[in-house]
Amino acid sequence: MNLASTVSSGSISIPLGSIRRPVSRASVFRKSIPAGSRFPLLRPRVCKSSRTPENLHLKAHPPMAAETTAKGEPKLVVFGSEEELSESLAEYVSRLSEKFVEERGAFTLVLSGGSLIKTLRKLMEPPYLGSTKWSRWHVFWVDERVVPKDHPDSNYKLAYDAFLSKVPILPGNVCAINDSLSAEAAAEDYETGLRQLVKSEVVALSSESCFPKFDLILLGMGPDVTGSGKADTLRTALEDVDRPDPLPVQIVSPEGELTWFADKAASSLLQGSSSL
Repeated sequence: MNLASTVSSGSISIPLGSIRRPVSRASVFRKSIPAGSRFPLLRPRVCKSSRTPENLHLKAHPPMAAETTAKGEPKLVVFGSEEELSESLAEYVSRLSEKFVEERGAFTLVLSGGSLIKTLRKLMEPPYLGSTKWSRWHVFWVDERVVPKDHPDSNYKLAYDAFLSKVPILPGNVCAINDSLSAEAAAEDYETGLRQLVKSEVVALSSESCFPKFDLILLGMGPDVTGSGKADTLRTALEDVDRPDPLPVQIVSPEGELTWFADKAASSLLQGSSSL
């Protein structure tokens, strides 16, 4: 997935037990966006750096091995089943939550939609439900559709119904769009809120890109497919790095770690793939 407007101080993780549709690139908004369209919630801001948002995040990653690569390079971890992947992802998110709450007093998490939300289900179970400092969590979205928050296509509704309503995150810390506004006004409102959170140091600011810098961004890869389609899509993303039309996920380039979570079925066509 492409997340050109956000960079992570902790890590970007891409769970691939089930593969999710790609997220639109962050960009300056058009004056009109059709109802029902998807739009990125985070916009490039003016930065003193000589680099522009267009060339900050267009670096495709090289093919990844089955487990850990050299320091500073992406990591792919393969699990025998989606259940094992979900268990490991919960531990991973919990560990990062503890780390950033201790360091900064807050944990900022950015979600996408689709089957990713289901993969977070283990966080709603012991030991994480009782031990996580949920009141320190601040939740954002990679993108959202221009629909009311109670609409079936809303990424907010998906996350709320399956995850957010089942854990004690403070409602004021869930940064959803204002669905009473037009698409353009909602995007401006979201940006204003982010600026305030940067000023209050809830959200960090990247010194390299001048974008908000979140602790963890969880991305699916999309589209939601089954069977061999998952493996084909993952192989394309990781091994066909010279394609003239790169997949959005191929241009993800965080400041921190990039970790891929994949189940055995999704990684079956990768060279040298093995499961944990």
